[in-house]
Amino acid sequence: MRPWAMVALLMASMMCLQAQEFIPLWPEGGMPNSRGTVQTDSISNERIHRVGVPGIYVFRTSDQENSGSAVVIFPGGGYTRLAYVVSGFQLAKWFNTMGMNAFVVKYRLPQSPDVITPHEVPFQDAQRAMRLVRSKAMEWGILAHRIGAMGISAGGHVAAGLATLQDDLARIGDTLDGLAIKPDFLLLLSPVITMKEYTHAGSRRNLLGNEPEEKRIEQFSMEMHVGKQNPPTFLVHAFDDKSVPVKNSLAFYDALVSAGIPSSLHVFPFGGHSIALRGNPGSTASWTMLCEDWLKEMGFLLLPQKK
Repeated sequence: MRPWAMVALLMASMMCLQAQEFIPLWPEGGMPNSRGTVQTDSISNERIHRVGVPGIYVFRTSDQENSGSAVVIFPGGGYTRLAYVVSGFQLAKWFNTMGMNAFVVKYRLPQSPDVITPHEVPFQDAQRAMRLVRSKAMEWGILAHRIGAMGISAGGHVAAGLATLQDDLARIGDTLDGLAIKPDFLLLLSPVITMKEYTHAGSRRNLLGNEPEEKRIEQFSMEMHVGKQNPPTFLVHAFDDKSVPVKNSLAFYDALVSAGIPSSLHVFPFGGHSIALRGNPGSTASWTMLCEDWLKEMGFLLLPQKK
């Protein structure tokens, strides 16, 4: 293994103190959309500002409590950083308590100097992450039809794109190419959805540039592409979110309803853009209970078999 890769994996292993394992998404020399330059993780204040080796942090639930379900989590950060703790690790550990396996994705950011085509790279890593988890499903006791995705803020845009966009961007000619990239369910928390009028300006700028072409705006406005390929979806947003307007979730939910996709939308009066696992105001605190009940109701979180 090359020295730069060893350094990047060492930094990843330090972050794995809370995860059970870190698995790179791509084989050495096989990462698409890369100039082949040396990159290392840049981490401060529980944020990843530059991604060296994209991969998944593994949070498996106990064998005794394993329900056979899994969720692949995409942290937020406006496409300029990854809030991997508050919108990643903390959520993964919560999913473990309900018998669900969880995987936090460290995906490449569009403005990385190594990236060739910025607007494609988060979705390439997202698709590969889904395939990687599916490739380990039998080993980890996961049912292939109960693997979902969760996205927070800009990570919600990645997750929504994973469920909505049709192009396969992650094919590299290896054995994972034949595995499904679409999630079986979708959980979106304060998600960026559109690149149009009600977008989050920072996310759009970081993904598409300062003056994006209209075709790119249309391509990455996820509400425009919802169809029968979309899975059941659970959305949470705050009415007073000043960063990512609630109309993002409203537009996506409306598109899901029009496509006949059974989904749930919960808009709470307060919480801003800071809805998290804990510390939410008033009724917003109930989103976690509602989410768990929805997963059970939709058949994605069944009780584990007695051993």
